Amino acid sequence: MFAGYLAMADSTQFTMEGPEVVAMGEQFRLGFTLNDRGADLQLPDLSNFDVLMGPSTSQSSSIQIINGKTTQSVSFSYIFILRAKKEGKFTIRPASIKVNGKTYESNSLEIQVVKGQPQQSNSQQSNSQQGSQQQQGKQEQSDAPVGNISKDNLFVRVVVDKTNVSKGEQILATVKLYISQNVPLNGFDDVKLPSYEGFWTKDIDVPSQVNFSREVYNGKIYQIGILKKTILFPQQTGKIRIDPFEITCLVRQRVRQQQSFFDDFFDNYRVVKAKVVSDPVTINVKDLPNPPAAFNGAVGNFSFSGSIDKTNVKSNEAVTLRLSVSGSGNLNLINPPKIELPQDFESYEPKTTDKVIANDNGLNGSISFEYLFIPRYAGDFTIPAVPFVFFNPVTGKFETRETGPFTIKVEKGNDDNSSVVNSYSKEDVKMIGKDIRFIKQNNAKLKPKDSSFYGTFEFYSIYILSLIAFAVFYVLNRKKIKESANLTLVKNKRANKVASKRLKEASRFLKNNQAEQFYESVIKALWGYLSDKLSIPVADLNRAKASESLLERKIDQQVVDDLMKIIDNCEFARYAPAAFSGTMNEIYDGAAKVIGIFEKQIK
Repeated sequence: MFAGYLAMADSTQFTMEGPEVVAMGEQFRLGFTLNDRGADLQLPDLSNFDVLMGPSTSQSSSIQIINGKTTQSVSFSYIFILRAKKEGKFTIRPASIKVNGKTYESNSLEIQVVKGQPQQSNSQQSNSQQGSQQQQGKQEQSDAPVGNISKDNLFVRVVVDKTNVSKGEQILATVKLYISQNVPLNGFDDVKLPSYEGFWTKDIDVPSQVNFSREVYNGKIYQIGILKKTILFPQQTGKIRIDPFEITCLVRQRVRQQQSFFDDFFDNYRVVKAKVVSDPVTINVKDLPNPPAAFNGAVGNFSFSGSIDKTNVKSNEAVTLRLSVSGSGNLNLINPPKIELPQDFESYEPKTTDKVIANDNGLNGSISFEYLFIPRYAGDFTIPAVPFVFFNPVTGKFETRETGPFTIKVEKGNDDNSSVVNSYSKEDVKMIGKDIRFIKQNNAKLKPKDSSFYGTFEFYSIYILSLIAFAVFYVLNRKKIKESANLTLVKNKRANKVASKRLKEASRFLKNNQAEQFYESVIKALWGYLSDKLSIPVADLNRAKASESLLERKIDQQVVDDLMKIIDNCEFARYAPAAFSGTMNEIYDGAAKVIGIFEKQIK
């Protein structure tokens, strides 16, 4: 109970949200979200901004019905509309609010304000469009984008986190697409990736669907999308050139075929191809300074450890030594460290195992080397300490880690002159000419010779339980077949499940502020629910038939009116936004409410 109380006490969350970059004169939204009812909201210092509106408060709730269990979550929002007074970087300190007498603080937020971009007049835009159409044929043959899209409005860059590195030092290369806010991107066509010749590469997983965010470049706000991320490890010294990245973007443009009176009312659009090419990037790679003899190619920041599986063995018995390197750097390019074994030990090639992950912090993880060797004669032996030398780019120096030494006591074993078959694990070591195998050390279950499971108590118990399970399965299966034959009953039962699934999808669109998809999901959820619950095909379902059928099932007229109002608001929001003044939260709450009422009253 105490643990549950602590979990509930820490469940209150108060967050502040806003854009990272805005332009001078641009209005933007600063929002605060609280998952509990609060009071006495205290705003931080907003003296660098004009508060144009706010607070606009709203409340939303989410209802889920899973296996008959209903859960509900509530969210309270406080929205302010701001406008920056001057350019610069400003930090908005945390706001505070009281919940049940306790004060909670939000996160802080940093906003960069840049100079706004001047807007072209209509005549200038028209002249540029006409001029672009006349020059379209010439531009398609050049490297510049077609139409009136300039290189300042659409371009691609290969961004590296550093250009002066040591050989083997990791570099993060990110391919970014920059799009001005007034360029309507419609998709991509041909893509030509850089070859990264002279580098060993490791790709970082990025979403296949490009997500755009705002970023300031050269004092201008762009929508940027991450196309590719790669970790590079230079394998040679000198200047290495990264070839340009090429991509063809599909851009939607307005076309005016001729000047006429109807051009002001009807617009023609076309999708044009805009080929953009990044500038080449040069990396300066310097050689490592006087590497020590024990250096095996490791560049980064690592830790080193080792272990041996046993220190007391018999002659001709296999022993395994494991060395592990962990950290961040060129893990996949590290060669196995050299170990010095006594002369009477027979050794084999080490086995390498790696567990690495590539992300924005570089290549991280571990790599282990497993050495198998066999002492041939009795005695006390010592494996000297194993050094591991790596170059640390942060300090610019070689650093040494070591593990061991390892002492092994070998007792006299079988004196037969036996040869050993090459293997990687002690279980597979076989003595030729003998029937000896690796001895299993765990407790084995034994049973008397010639004993049988047949006729025992366990046998009859399993037999009887199997018959009972079969009978239960048969009865339940017959019941399910009988219910499935009644299509009306099946649709009625699944109506709430299907509607909940679609409302869950709408909730995701609501959180991502995708209005078009949200209203479409809500309408599909409502009509699909009514079709299954009222046993009316979707093709035959309309407002009049739905209202009549609901009233016949004793549904209150007010609830039916609320349903029709929600459907009307969704259609207004999609096709006539000016006629709709509500919010997506109100639509979602209303849809969940009427479905809950129908689920209780319609059987």
